[in-house]
Order: sequence, then C-alpha cells, then structure tokens
Amino acid sequence: MPVVLILGATSDMAIAIAKKFGSKGYQVQLAARKPEQLRPLQSDLQIRYHVACTLHTFDALDFTSHKTFFSSLEPKPDVTICVFGYLGEATKARTDWKEAERIIHSNYTGAVSILDIVADHLSSQRKGTIVGISSVAGERGRQSNYHYGSAKAGFTAYLSGLRNRLFHDGAHVVTVQPGFTYTRMTENLQLPKLLTGYPAEVADAVCKAVEKKYNVIYVKWMWRWVMFVIRSLPEPLFKKMKM
Repeated sequence: MPVVLILGATSDMAIAIAKKFGSKGYQVQLAARKPEQLRPLQSDLQIRYHVACTLHTFDALDFTSHKTFFSSLEPKPDVTICVFGYLGEATKARTDWKEAERIIHSNYTGAVSILDIVADHLSSQRKGTIVGISSVAGERGRQSNYHYGSAKAGFTAYLSGLRNRLFHDGAHVVTVQPGFTYTRMTENLQLPKLLTGYPAEVADAVCKAVEKKYNVIYVKWMWRWVMFVIRSLPEPLFKKMKM
C-alpha cells in the first residue's frame, strides 16, 4: 500500500486531497499543529476507504523539530504533499514585521525546511514524489499581496530547482498552481467564479499530476493564459496598475 504524507492537513484543500488519495488506496499520514482536530477525518478515511490513517504533530514554523518529525514517521511516505500556507493581512504586514515574518516563514521557509529533509530521503531511495502547493500570486509581485506573493515566488523557484535535482535521483517534484479556491482562507474575499475552483478540483488535479508525473499544473486551465498576459505586461505599464 503506497503512503501519502499531507503537511498542513487541517485546511479544506488538504482534507479534500486526503480523501482523494484515500479513495485510491493510499495509507494516509495527516500532519498538523493540532492533529486532534483531524480525528473525525481519520475515522472517515478508515471507515469509508478501508485504509490506514495516522495523525502526527507538525509545526511548519518550528524548524528545529522537522528532522525529528520526519524520522518518527513509519513507514516513510512515497508521496509528500506540502499544503500549509498563510495568506495573512497584506496591509498589516507592511508595518508589522511579525505579520510579514509569519507570511514569509509559513509560505517559504517552513516548506523549504521540511522538504529538504524529505528530498534527502527520496534521493537515497531513488524514488518518490513531492508535491508543493504554490500560488499564481508568485508569478508577478502585486501591491495587494507582495509579501505573500514573494514568498510563493520563492517557493515556486525552490520546487523548480528541487525537481531538477531529484530527477537525476529517480524522484519527482510537482508544482501546483491552484489559483483562486473557495476555502476558509478566502471566505472573506470576492472571487471571480470563472477563475475560482473548489478543494475537490485541486485534489483531483494533484492526484492526476502524481500519477502522470506532471511538472507544473494549473488547476484551472485559464490561469496559465491569465498569468501569461500579466507576466508579459511591460513594467512601466504594470507599475501604474492597481492589482
């Protein structure tokens, strides 16, 4: 039975991903700061799909604990999916370093810390997959969320480099660009329906990407062209826009 590790397993997106992989026969390892919140999901996966499901304490911002956390996992995962992140308050982050720091560490530093450890294991095993949930916000800095966007830009570049490294070791890395998604993190935002997906759509796309060994996926195909246009705008024009 293959094993999937989901980092940041309490989010709506992560729950949908856990159910999708459970339905495919994966043993599921759910990791979060408060794993006790995941007991209903654990029971549901075990009963509905007849798969093993374990809960693990994981804090993305407690970097010193990451090596011990991964060492404690038994069995080691075949697929590791990094779902955690923090949108934060963009206006507050401009003047409050604690908020800016949390955004940066939650979306970049914490992910790099744990995935470096996972990558070393996959390299030694010469197999396995890492999936990183990044964001289209990282494709060009915008005034509305440049702390979050810059952290996701760094994460996207990190995943690209990691994919290049692990290819030579027989392992694979997938970068996922969900675009807008209806979740608790975005419930207070006005989102365009055409460009906004649901957690179940993300889960389907992630599972397919793992199976097909895709490199970079946009959950909603339109985002590939939207971001192409945004990236193509000349800087003298782009800086005048309010985005």
